[in-house]
Amino acid sequence: MPNTVLILVLLGLMAVAYQLARKRSLGVVGGGAGVRKLHSLPSYYGFYAAIWCGLPALIVFGLWNAFQSTIITDLMVADLPAEVRSLGQAELGLVVNDIRNLAEGNITSGEVSPEMRAAADHYLSLEQTSAAALAVVVLSLAVLGTGLAWRLVSPKFRARNQVEFVVKGLLIISSTIAIFTTIGIVLSVLFEAIRFFEMIPFTEFVFGLDWSPQMAIREDQVGSSGAFGAIPLFAGTLLISFIAMVVAVQIGLMSAIFLSEYAGKKMRAFAKPVLEVLAGIPTVVYGFFAALTVAPFIRDNGSLIGLDVSSESALAAGLVMGIMIIPFISSLSDDVINAVPQAMRDASYGVGATQSETIRQVIIPAALPGIVGGVLLAVSRAIGETMIVVMAAGLSANMTANPLQSVTTVTVQIVTLLVGDQEFDSPKTLAAFALGLMLFVVTLALNVIALHVVRKYREQYE
Repeated sequence: MPNTVLILVLLGLMAVAYQLARKRSLGVVGGGAGVRKLHSLPSYYGFYAAIWCGLPALIVFGLWNAFQSTIITDLMVADLPAEVRSLGQAELGLVVNDIRNLAEGNITSGEVSPEMRAAADHYLSLEQTSAAALAVVVLSLAVLGTGLAWRLVSPKFRARNQVEFVVKGLLIISSTIAIFTTIGIVLSVLFEAIRFFEMIPFTEFVFGLDWSPQMAIREDQVGSSGAFGAIPLFAGTLLISFIAMVVAVQIGLMSAIFLSEYAGKKMRAFAKPVLEVLAGIPTVVYGFFAALTVAPFIRDNGSLIGLDVSSESALAAGLVMGIMIIPFISSLSDDVINAVPQAMRDASYGVGATQSETIRQVIIPAALPGIVGGVLLAVSRAIGETMIVVMAAGLSANMTANPLQSVTTVTVQIVTLLVGDQEFDSPKTLAAFALGLMLFVVTLALNVIALHVVRKYREQYE
């Protein structure tokens, strides 16, 4: 039985178990009139039966599929001729891959021998046997779980407590998976970054002013010794992010204040969805807009007043990026401002404050933690943006504070270093992981600073 069909059948059995247990809970107390005699609502008895029907079966289903391929391969290899099993690990892996391709009807790397055909038939037989056994085990567990839960239904049975215990356990497992995933990501980047710092000194990377990660292929090659000073990259990242935030914070916050405090219902119902459409535009479209419209406009108008403007500039990328992240600040700030109790506004008006004074002295301080959260999200979005920078700001790692010049960012260089077939034992490729680690540290520092600001102002307000 295919896995998809098996899952659908299992879901159907869970629905049947829910209905059976729910009807039995009503039956043991004489119908709906006796619901008060039950410890829990009838739906909880149904959910309890559905959990016992589905959860053990799903656990077995997941474990079975996780180890099935390995076990089948080992059994198939055990039946291969001795001369094949005595091959090296790499050669044996190629043979096993050919047998799998043959069994699945794909192209093999060489001629098909009778032994390979027999092994492929054996492989298919093992897969079919495994699928049949999986179906039998899963459905048997589902039926047994349903029967057990159905027999436990009684007026004194604490079904709600059992269901909530299982749900709580699932929530804990989900949060644990998220935590360990985060730890795994950090460690995977950290270990590769450590390999990079074993080749390139940490001080050269952090304080170096030149970025040219091209390494020499031959000892006599000139001009490709490699320079891994990351200061120009972070300078470009901060410059573009600063321009973007100057645009986004002002427009986004003012838009949120207008929509929440001044705009009428019709205006708000029209303006807010239109503003949030900006968040749904792909970044590559913003990149085209920056490269084809904004950058030429800045270059042409700059030349009219005698300014030397590069065809790819930090100003063009920052302006378009700021437009892109306006909804992140506007939408979140609007929701936070609307969450401020109306009683605070009424109290401010009651002591004679004007609407603008109420906004500046009451509403904004009360909503500041949420506003800071929105700004932090926008900063993280700006720092992590790649496509707009590639198309509008270029790839040149220039150490400059001039927004009219071409610069690049950390994320762009990470993408550039990892494009194509790379060897993960050279400083050029490992530099991407070092940049990723530094970017993570910078983002973490921004989060800590924002948390400190939020706590400080929240204490003053309380």
